[in-house]
Amino acid sequence: MVIAGEASGDLHAGKLIAAVKQKDKDVDFYGIGADNMRNAGAEVLVDSKEMAVVGLVEIWSHRKVIFGALDKMRDAITNDPPDLLLLVDYPEFNLRLAKHAKQCGVKVLFYISPQVWAWRQYRVKKIKHLVDMMAVVFPFEEAFYLKHHVPVRFVGHPLVNAVKPSQDKKKLQDEFGLDDNKPVIGLLPGSRKSEIKRLLEIVLESAQQTKEKITDAQFILPLADTLDEQDLQPLLDEYPKLNINVIKYRAYDIIHCCDVVLTVSGTVTLELALLKTPMVIINKVAWLTYVLVNRMLKIDHIGLCNIIADKRIAPEFIQYDATPEKISAQIIEILSNNTVRNDMISELAKVESMLGGEGGINNIAKLTLDMLSQ
Repeated sequence: MVIAGEASGDLHAGKLIAAVKQKDKDVDFYGIGADNMRNAGAEVLVDSKEMAVVGLVEIWSHRKVIFGALDKMRDAITNDPPDLLLLVDYPEFNLRLAKHAKQCGVKVLFYISPQVWAWRQYRVKKIKHLVDMMAVVFPFEEAFYLKHHVPVRFVGHPLVNAVKPSQDKKKLQDEFGLDDNKPVIGLLPGSRKSEIKRLLEIVLESAQQTKEKITDAQFILPLADTLDEQDLQPLLDEYPKLNINVIKYRAYDIIHCCDVVLTVSGTVTLELALLKTPMVIINKVAWLTYVLVNRMLKIDHIGLCNIIADKRIAPEFIQYDATPEKISAQIIEILSNNTVRNDMISELAKVESMLGGEGGINNIAKLTLDMLSQ
């Protein structure tokens, strides 16, 4: 059983399933996921698209869907226990399911660790009792879990293999109808409907203010697989002068075309780093979520590229600081100041070397098969 409750988890789970099946075609997969898991041959019992929300308040508002899915997976484990429960990120849900799996005698492999090193570190005690093996994707996570006597293996980050454009920048710009003599700005408002609701207006207003200063700026938006154009269209219609090119299923190619990207925080900041694309990072959550989480944070950054580098490579604008005026000014600074731009590209290039090189998916596939054979 595989549980991937959001877009990034579904992407990694799909690749993991495909890699395992290359080694052993007789392994069957089922669980929670979306198109990537389906395409890899898994039976999806619950579609993860409606479960992907961020923030304590936001999760509460989706509790019926989320707890309904949890009950369904608990029943599946009770009635027909899998040989292995493979949990991909999505910690609040997955640790609850891990507890039930352990009660049923099912082995638990947790792939892509909860950010216990960042906040709520007391959760590591729960993980120690509920998880048979942590498969982590950042080197510093292995040291953290070893310190707390949790079985752990650093498998490398799967994105190192995956994040590749299909063609060179000029060819892609021609394909997408972009003028390579004019600035190209990417807009990444998130992969969840809750993020679109919170952040799309800020993203578009920041783009509008940028367009007023850089009149020949071009805007392109890679639409996440978890969203449809109608999720964005009502707000996009309010900014017709931006003439935003919305394209689905080509995220890495689109990012490769961009001179700078305005992005939400999350895994995408790591993808941008691997593509060496300058970025401005924003985030805004419900005020109560912000108050509660901010008190528990143990880190100085929210962008993964900054966390891995342990310094502020890309600028971050969080909560009340995430104003269109400040965001637009930073975008313009990156586009107009070659020193700032080149320094950021140089620092982003160092992030890849910190992630264990290529082979992450094969490593986690091998670990999965090892645990199945035990």
